[in-house]
Amino acid sequence: MVKQDSLLTKIAFLGISFVLTSAYAINGALPQMTEALHISSTEAQVLATTPSITVTIFVLLSSFIAAKLGDKNTIILGVTLVGIAGMIPFFTDSYVIILASRTVLGAGLGIFNSLAVSMIAVMYNGKTRSSMLGYRAAAEQVGQAVLTLLAGLLLAFGWHATFLVYLIAFPILFLFIKRVPDTSEMTPLKTETTDSTQVEEVTRISPLVLVLTLFAAFLVIDYMAIQLSFPFMAADLKGDGYNTSPILSAMLIAATIGGITYGWFMAKFGRFTLQIGLVLMAISNFLVAFSNGNFGMLILGVLLIGFPLQLISPFIFNQLPKLAPLARQSLVTSIILIGFNVGVFIEPIVVAAFAKLIGHGGGSAASSAYATIPYLGSVLLIIAIITVITNRKQEK
Repeated sequence: MVKQDSLLTKIAFLGISFVLTSAYAINGALPQMTEALHISSTEAQVLATTPSITVTIFVLLSSFIAAKLGDKNTIILGVTLVGIAGMIPFFTDSYVIILASRTVLGAGLGIFNSLAVSMIAVMYNGKTRSSMLGYRAAAEQVGQAVLTLLAGLLLAFGWHATFLVYLIAFPILFLFIKRVPDTSEMTPLKTETTDSTQVEEVTRISPLVLVLTLFAAFLVIDYMAIQLSFPFMAADLKGDGYNTSPILSAMLIAATIGGITYGWFMAKFGRFTLQIGLVLMAISNFLVAFSNGNFGMLILGVLLIGFPLQLISPFIFNQLPKLAPLARQSLVTSIILIGFNVGVFIEPIVVAAFAKLIGHGGGSAASSAYATIPYLGSVLLIIAIITVITNRKQEK
């Protein structure tokens, strides 16, 4: 039997989340690739977006693959595909082969995306589970920042070298194989004072999973509305040449802190962690929406948005053991992840449609954001109030 509660095992498991956002790490090389491969900018952008399509498809298929191969073997398969497919463009100048490799890369990421979350529910309980969910969210943010930075440094040696960033998958895979147990090999952990007894009584998937999926989609729509609109807002205030990358990187760091501190928030505030996150997200929205040319206020709102999202995101996943049997955790986690991914995809459509509905259609990206973001913040506050009332009813 393997002791999954050791520090090295936790690090090995969190390592797979470190590469989950690696699909976009090479985006800085796209201009060079456009010129070197004699392709259009649209064809280059397809190389960046293709992995997201296959990620979504294989997130849906991952639970069925895991049912055949087992959780650990499925993750091993996924990380192996990421390492091999990710590096293929280093060896070729063929656009077709590179596109195919990016497709396989997305499949690899999708295969173990949900398992990176759902296995935490199987391996841990109580405060340990809460902390691991937060650390996992932080690992994604750190991975995105570090791998993007490494890819940028490698770009100095040519666009081919950028793809060497995917070599990181192999030491992560080695450590995972050596240290992380299969679910059938785990040592039963001492039950913490939690709702773990309720988890054992769950025999079917709750309809609340669908509610959480819609909630996840809305959260990402709000987050992306601020993240994607900020460069346009900054350009309106500082000019078209203003570089927003340092501020967006700082936003990523704030999100990382949110994931790291999630376990502390849960220990301190319990279920009210959700309301704290919602209120902080709403404050971020209002700071951005009502900055009125105050660039410092705008930056404060942008920096704030990632922190509460990484409090709410692991909170959602932490509810799943109470809403579905442990054997179905991979499936329900996949459903929630689909909600997050769909939210990212439809955000521009939703914001544009809502701006048109309230009489601000056809304007600039910045003006549409200024018009719609306060309404999104108001919805966040309404959800916070509703969930507080629901919590009180459950406590009676």
